[in-house]
Amino acid sequence: MRRKQMAVLFAAAVMAAGMTGCSGGARTTAGTTAASEAAAQEERVEKAGAGDEAKTAGTGDVKEPESGAEDLEKEPDRGREAQEAQTDAGEEDEENYDTGDASMDNTRNQNDIGDKELLVLSFGTSYNDNRRMTIGAIEEAMEKAFPDYGVRRGFTSQIIIDRVKSRDKVSIDNVGEALDRAVDNGVKTLVVQPTHLMNGLEYGDLVVELAEYSDAFEHIAVGEPLLTSEEDFAGVIRAVTEATAEYDDGETAICFMGHGTEAESNQVYGRMQKMLADAGYDHYYVGTVEAEPTLEDVLAAVQKGSYRRVVLEPLMIVAGDHANNDMAGDEEDSWKTVFENAGYEVVCILRGLGELEAVQQMFVEHAQAAMDRAAQN
Repeated sequence: MRRKQMAVLFAAAVMAAGMTGCSGGARTTAGTTAASEAAAQEERVEKAGAGDEAKTAGTGDVKEPESGAEDLEKEPDRGREAQEAQTDAGEEDEENYDTGDASMDNTRNQNDIGDKELLVLSFGTSYNDNRRMTIGAIEEAMEKAFPDYGVRRGFTSQIIIDRVKSRDKVSIDNVGEALDRAVDNGVKTLVVQPTHLMNGLEYGDLVVELAEYSDAFEHIAVGEPLLTSEEDFAGVIRAVTEATAEYDDGETAICFMGHGTEAESNQVYGRMQKMLADAGYDHYYVGTVEAEPTLEDVLAAVQKGSYRRVVLEPLMIVAGDHANNDMAGDEEDSWKTVFENAGYEVVCILRGLGELEAVQQMFVEHAQAAMDRAAQN
């Protein structure tokens, strides 16, 4: 059946990432075992969907994370009441921010796609300038690398889509709309490249949804998340250490704030920390805003050293609400305030991973691998 063929195409992405732990970086070829794993992933997602799991936009009833959770790494976090609803007050607070000129951003929701489409799917952010410098930059890198493909955009967060449309009068396709646009335009080969950081719950939801459209295209494949193979981790480490080299003076702790998830894929943060230490970057630290390692864990680790300064930067594709508020905000529980109260000089870098050219090229490489799989179908 066509659906089983889709399982094979998606299997490399499912198998290679954090679903089976972080024990290796080898990419698994599609086959019987891979198809079984993809089917198991689908079953896990469907069972989770029977509960109160947040769903990908465009697939029915949408339950999104809390207001302002505009970082792609934001995944369904089942233990947190704050993610079950968004408050009007939260929306109003976010609207007070000057996030830049939305008209400068290419929403990439045009028709006339052509026979081959590269659909770049992101959680999204309503921070206009940062959206252009991160998600937009990744999409531009795709356009340069693949001139034979029509590059289009889709967001998985309906909350972000609605906020941008209401505030800025700018329309961005959700996943369902983007896929329907591809069908209506007669696309024959569809390659989907998510800008997810990891293979977590939202990525699994996406794989299952794409399988529902398998009969609509002659060829279809999905690319892997950013942190999939051993080479991916090494590449991101190289990118972030080079980007922060100017602060590497022996007296500065450089701390990255990831989002975090209750899913097994949260172990990517511990793996990143270990690989940083193994590479000699003992003054680099990784924590999360929603899971472990916690801010308290990072602070305790930093206090074991003799640092006078702390640099904070998000380990997220975009620098949205979490970066601007949970990390760099003035609230008493923000990372910035906590480290300042501990006696450190604090420098906040509001830069998403998507701004780094090396990270953009990693997504290009993942998209190329997906294209290669699609061509074999």
